Amino acid sequence: MSEYDICVLGGGPGGYASALYAASAGLKVAIVEKETFGGTCLNRGCIPAKGLLQAAEVYRAVGHAKSFGFEVPAGETKIDWPQVNKRKQGVVNTLVKGLEGLIKKRKVDIFRGKGTMNADGKIVVDGQVIDSKNVIIVSGSVPKWFPGMEPGPRVITSDEATNSTWESLPKSVAVIGGGVIGVEFASVYIDMGVETTLLEFMDDPILPLGTDREVADTVAKALKKRGLKAIGGAKVGKLQDNGSSVTVPYEKGGKEESIEVEQVLVAVGRRPLSEDQGFEEAGVAIDQRGFIEVDTNTMQTSREGVYAVGDVVNTPGLAHVAYAEAIVAVKHILGENPVPLDYGKVPNIVYAHPEIAWSGMTEEQAKEAGIDYEVKKHGWPGNGRSMIVGETEGMVKIIAEKNGPIIGFHIAGPWASELMNGGYYAVNWEATPEDLGHLIHAHPTLAENIGETVITFSGRSLHN
Repeated sequence: MSEYDICVLGGGPGGYASALYAASAGLKVAIVEKETFGGTCLNRGCIPAKGLLQAAEVYRAVGHAKSFGFEVPAGETKIDWPQVNKRKQGVVNTLVKGLEGLIKKRKVDIFRGKGTMNADGKIVVDGQVIDSKNVIIVSGSVPKWFPGMEPGPRVITSDEATNSTWESLPKSVAVIGGGVIGVEFASVYIDMGVETTLLEFMDDPILPLGTDREVADTVAKALKKRGLKAIGGAKVGKLQDNGSSVTVPYEKGGKEESIEVEQVLVAVGRRPLSEDQGFEEAGVAIDQRGFIEVDTNTMQTSREGVYAVGDVVNTPGLAHVAYAEAIVAVKHILGENPVPLDYGKVPNIVYAHPEIAWSGMTEEQAKEAGIDYEVKKHGWPGNGRSMIVGETEGMVKIIAEKNGPIIGFHIAGPWASELMNGGYYAVNWEATPEDLGHLIHAHPTLAENIGETVITFSGRSLHN
C-alpha cells in the first residue's frame, strides 16, 4: 500500500489548502515546499501588497486629518519606508508561522526541497520518491516580462516591490501594465507622493480587461485626480538603464515618445510555473501557454490520480479560487462528487483606492451575450456612513435580467472588498432584485447602498 493518500507539490494557497482539507478528512498527507509556506500570495503578493496599500491609506488619511478636526503641521508627516516594510513583513511572518504550525498540528508530513515528478507519476525530492496514491500539483506562477524588460536594479516586478529593502521610495516610477497588479501599485505610489506614470498597451489604460468599463472608469478618474498619469495605447520598447535612472521608450499612435524615471515596475501578468519538473514526461498534458490541462469538474489532469490547482491551471489566478479548487480535488479523491466551480461568478477584487469588487457579468458581457437586461446604479454621496468615513467616490451597480435574476454585481468605493460578498451570494443563488429588496440592511452602513439599488428595480425608491 502507498505510504500517503495524497502528496501535494507546492505550499502556496492551493497547496496548503489541499493538505489541510485532506488531513481534516482523515487522509494521510505529504506536502513538498522548497521555500516558505504561503507561496506568492502570502510572501510576495496578496498579503504584503495589501499591507502597502493599508500604509498608503493611513498616509492619505493623515493628509485629510484637518477635515476631521485634527491639526497636522505641514511637512511633519514623513514616510519611514523601512518601518512601512517592517510592519508589512511582521504581518507576513506571523501568518507564515501560524500556517506552518497548523500544518504540523494536522500531522501533515513536510518535505523540504524542490519536487519533481518521475515517469511513474510520483513526486521526488532530493532523490527520495514519495509514495502516494494521488498527487496534487500546485507549482504556482511567476511574474512575466517581455524582451527588453528584464528585471534589474531599477527594473522590478511585483515580487521585488513587495519585498523592498530600499531606504526610501523612488521619486518617480513607470508602471508597465494597467491590470490589477499595476493599478494596485500605482495607487500605492501616488498616495505615497511618488510621481507615477502608468503605460498600458490597450486603449483603456486602467483595468482594460474583465472589469465593467463604467466601474473601472470611476477608479481611473479617482487615480488621475490624485496625480496618476495613465497612458493607453502605449507599446513599450526596450528599457534603457542609465545608471541612476531608466529611459522608457514607447510608441503611441505611430509617434515615438519616452519618459525617464528612477524605477520601473513591470506588471504585465504572470505565467504558470510548469517547466522542468517532469510533468509532461509523466503524461501530464500542458498547453502551449504552460498551463496544466485539467477537467475543471474534478481538477484531475490527463494522468489518472494526478490533479492540479491554482495558478498552474488556466483558471482565475486568485488565492480564493485555488482554495476552492483544492476542495474540489480532495473531494474527488474521496469519491464525494464535488460541485464544479462556476468561474464566471467568482468574486474579484482590485484593492486600489477606491476599491473595486464584482461577481458575475459586466454590462459589456451581458450586451455581447444578447441578454435582455436592466441596470440600476447608486452612488455614495447620499450614504450617511460613506460621508462619515469621508469616501464618496464610486457606485453600486447591479445588472439583472428583465424580470429575472441578478447576473452582475459591481461595487466601486469604500470597503468594496467586504461589501461584495452578499452580491456574490445573490449572483450564485440567482436571486432576483425583488428577493434582495425584501431584506433589511442595517443603518447607518455602507451596505445600505446595496438595498437602495435593488429596490429601484421595482420602479420605486427611498433616497435615490
